[in-house]
Amino acid sequence: MKRALGACVLLLTLALSPPAADSVTRHVLHFANGDELAYTATAGTLTLRDDRNEPTANVFYVAYTAGDPKRPVTFLYNGGPGSASLWLQIGGLGPRRLVPATGELVDNDATLLTTSDLVFIDPVGTGYSAATGTANDKDFWGVDEDIRAFSQFIRRWIAANDRASSPKFLLGESYGTFRSAGLVDQLQKDGLSFNGVILLSTLLDYADDFGNGGDENVPDAFAIPTEAAVAWYHKKVPDPPADLHAFVDAARAFTSDEYLPAIMQPGSLDAQTSARLAQRLHDFIGLDVDELQHDNLRVSTDRFESLLLHDDGEITGRYDGRVTGSAANRSGNRPPGDPSYDAVAPAFTKAFTGYVQTELNWHSDRPYRALPGNVVENWNFRRRGFLGRVLAPSVIDDLREALHAIPNLRVFAGGGLFDLATPFYDSEYQLGEVGLEPELHARITIAEYPAGHMIYLSDDALHALRADLDRFYAAAVTAATPPRRSIAATRIFGR
Repeated sequence: MKRALGACVLLLTLALSPPAADSVTRHVLHFANGDELAYTATAGTLTLRDDRNEPTANVFYVAYTAGDPKRPVTFLYNGGPGSASLWLQIGGLGPRRLVPATGELVDNDATLLTTSDLVFIDPVGTGYSAATGTANDKDFWGVDEDIRAFSQFIRRWIAANDRASSPKFLLGESYGTFRSAGLVDQLQKDGLSFNGVILLSTLLDYADDFGNGGDENVPDAFAIPTEAAVAWYHKKVPDPPADLHAFVDAARAFTSDEYLPAIMQPGSLDAQTSARLAQRLHDFIGLDVDELQHDNLRVSTDRFESLLLHDDGEITGRYDGRVTGSAANRSGNRPPGDPSYDAVAPAFTKAFTGYVQTELNWHSDRPYRALPGNVVENWNFRRRGFLGRVLAPSVIDDLREALHAIPNLRVFAGGGLFDLATPFYDSEYQLGEVGLEPELHARITIAEYPAGHMIYLSDDALHALRADLDRFYAAAVTAATPPRRSIAATRIFGR
């Protein structure tokens, strides 16, 4: 009883304790070519308030500014839902970058700070962000709740820092792309227009995942080009071609022209057609022909991760299919854990908590929560919609509406060829639904890189991404009218 009472007192004390004071530090970023960039880092919290002006949450953020209030400012966050922003911050876009092999932080030649001021935000219940007053962390754990909280944070930060006239951008990864699509629409309704939205490892529609379930989801078809890339990498396809990009394009064509039309037909396929498609599918994704026919030609990404390297006693990573892990003590269609995440997560958390304390001089008595599982487990995926509370939400309409409302708004979407969590062809399809009209098509650019879910973990992919983003920012800031062209024409490929 005393132990339980003590725990309650501790939780109450943490909830009511004032946030730590903001810390402002000065730094100089040194580039390999001898150039330098002086910048200020502000680590602190911003308080959200309800309609009665009562505090509801203290949101932790780190802002990097180079001193010119006319520079673009970009608000960055990761996904989950329920992830803190350390991955983007020290993974590749902040001024300091983690070297996972050594655990060291080094000056980042590829930082986005050379192009824009940066504000990294931790959602409530992650990082050092937490509810306060009478509010609870769970009050912020939902699609619409999260969008409203981020809108308030961004509007308050802009007002407090006198940045209303700065070019403004949103940059999210994974679920952060879902957030961005809803957020840019909410922000324009709240009185702020943005110049650009950057989506990394894009997810805009949950209906595919929540609508059907099981291994026979038709949407898993959109993972075939990614599975082809992974099978090619592991040399599990017959006579693998030398050109990965041509092979992936062929997998795209097979998926759209042969596979989807066949499995969308009502009833079962005749034996000859089934055998032909199983062989064609095997040639692209490397799984056994008999296994494919047994599964009626439908393979979930989870099952693919378990089966591709089964004979080698391994599974592939989900965030990055090139990474492998032991299949020992793993059974069934859904492998527990992800070797591509497990390989980097401990180093990120350790490095970031040390960085905040030693280099940013910000201290808290709270534990840092990088990706707490209880957030997504309690996430409210229902949205307030035309027919009431809508499960399996989509933000495709939100992003389309924002593009209509903000004539010069541009969208950039980058994806990894080996990302099985948010397959790039599925992202292309969803962005095609956003840009149904030619004028909207022209403002969406899609790029793909030889990387996994976290594009920035690959040096080559990160530098290619940064070069693409420099061009994107330049076009978005000048608001030059782009030529009318389709998404297929603006797709950057062959990295």
